[in-house]
Amino acid sequence: MASQCKIQTLQVVDTEYSADAVEWCPVEGWHNILACGTYQLKKPDGKNPDESNEPHIRLGRLYLYHFEEQIFAPLTEVQRLETPAVLDIKWSHVPVAEHPLLAIANAKGVVELCCLTGNEKKSCRLEPLCSTDLGDECLALSLDWSMGRKQGGPPLQLVSSDSKGRLSLLSVDESSPSVRIQEQWKAHDFEAWIAAFDYWNTHVVYSGGDDSKLRGWDVRGSPKAPVFTSERHSMGVCSIQCHPLRENLLATGSYDEHVLLWDTRNMKQSLSDTHVQGGVWRLKWHPTREHLLLAACMHNGFKILNCQSAMAENKERCPVLSSYVLHNSLAYGADWSRLTMNDPLVWSTEMPVVHLDEGATRVDFEVQNLKIVYESPTATFDVLLDEDQTPALPVQVEGSFDFQGPGPGGNGSDTKVYNKTELSKAQRETSLLATCSFYDNVLHVWKWETNQTVSSA
Repeated sequence: MASQCKIQTLQVVDTEYSADAVEWCPVEGWHNILACGTYQLKKPDGKNPDESNEPHIRLGRLYLYHFEEQIFAPLTEVQRLETPAVLDIKWSHVPVAEHPLLAIANAKGVVELCCLTGNEKKSCRLEPLCSTDLGDECLALSLDWSMGRKQGGPPLQLVSSDSKGRLSLLSVDESSPSVRIQEQWKAHDFEAWIAAFDYWNTHVVYSGGDDSKLRGWDVRGSPKAPVFTSERHSMGVCSIQCHPLRENLLATGSYDEHVLLWDTRNMKQSLSDTHVQGGVWRLKWHPTREHLLLAACMHNGFKILNCQSAMAENKERCPVLSSYVLHNSLAYGADWSRLTMNDPLVWSTEMPVVHLDEGATRVDFEVQNLKIVYESPTATFDVLLDEDQTPALPVQVEGSFDFQGPGPGGNGSDTKVYNKTELSKAQRETSLLATCSFYDNVLHVWKWETNQTVSSA
């Protein structure tokens, strides 16, 4: 069995402010809606802002996009909302009063809910619905909905973490509608970077903090003491996600550049430990392919991990299937779309013009094949522009997958060429992703395709 992975950038969008959160809508019928949150520090007004004692203003903007599968510019902006700086956004996996809800954690310490309204997808709008203040001049840093599996009944809940090291359990009243703090407690000594539900047992929430601790909490009573505390990570824990398709499986990431998988029935020892060479700000399980995990690795781009062997055989490391390193800054926001892509990636398909922002060296590419052919430990990359119609090389993959590529001499004598018949018989799966990076103010939408063919040799 030979496998190939291919990546194609579909569109690059200038978000103007630093982009740090991106989420595809998971509600059925709205999968082509994408939200992106931004964060920007503005110096105080005055002649000498650097000498001013006034704090910087944290500005934000929330973008709403519509995706339509087409060759050029598939993403269309349908709305932008000026807000306080956005730290995290999450769609509810189930509609509330027949509408999708978006929760927003902002720099004023407020968790706000917005309702997606409208019938036509390109004319839909987010309308502010209700909000709650976490108090004590904090920043709301993360949030998660209780119904990550699209199952379960009332109550509908959120958990949020803040810069004071606290967790807040929020109750959403669907009839009012309103959101209120049900419980709030001190969870970490410093910033509580991340909070997440156990989707299979929503009485349990997990948290990670700048104190390098991963903790679990039972929220049925007053959660004054953690159920467990792990110091397996050596630096701040900033990403956690429970697996929505596989019970008892948890992924965590840290500034220590490691992704750990856990069996939640035994939190004393992790199942696997993968070094991704970048602080892990976000982790996202694929919505339908349970072995795939997307990691936003800050200084080292975005990586797709194959966790199958770790799940089945308790292997100590998850192979990296592909790396997307076309962002020029900190990799922060990342998400898989649930859209079913109709058209497979074609090697010769023309790609849109890529505009890099003015902060970097400005280059306009009119390309047919954009190929990452080398990734260094510092996340630099070379881009080759093909003038002819020759197939692009597959993206570098780590692990046990059998990839065919040029031989050591670089003359391509060992390259296996797959013709159209072989490709049509291959087991092809295509995923759509959105990723965003911080200081270069950029949102990328891209396709990732895997092919598996049976070798006739």
